[in-house]
Amino acid sequence: MADSVRDSDADSTSRLNAVLAELQRREPIFHRREYGITREDFERLTDSGFSEIGASGRLYSRDYVWSVLEDRYSSDPNARLDADWETSGFELREIAPATYLLTYTLLLDGRHTRRTTLWQLRDGDWKILHHQGTVIADRES
Repeated sequence: MADSVRDSDADSTSRLNAVLAELQRREPIFHRREYGITREDFERLTDSGFSEIGASGRLYSRDYVWSVLEDRYSSDPNARLDADWETSGFELREIAPATYLLTYTLLLDGRHTRRTTLWQLRDGDWKILHHQGTVIADRES
């Protein structure tokens, strides 16, 4: 599936394509160290109400996600583990003014997951409101 946006107006489609390109550069979130690896960076990138639903179906708080990332960053300072992933099938939909639903597929350690990130643009900065990863059991569906 090609990367796409969902909108019928040509001007909106052009704008959404630019947003899609920007958000693709940021995904998979928390595997892009150029956006920061400190708690301050994480707080800047995420909304105060940020939450995540993991592939297990569990709901994780902002503080819990940060604690997992902090462990990963400290145990892998050279980002050796961050390079073994592949993304594809990006789609973007604007669901409210400056609020976007981005979906894509991630292949990491031989496991395919469908990812959804809810992004919001505020005063020129991107904030992550929510993230979810769901294991894809049957790649043919």
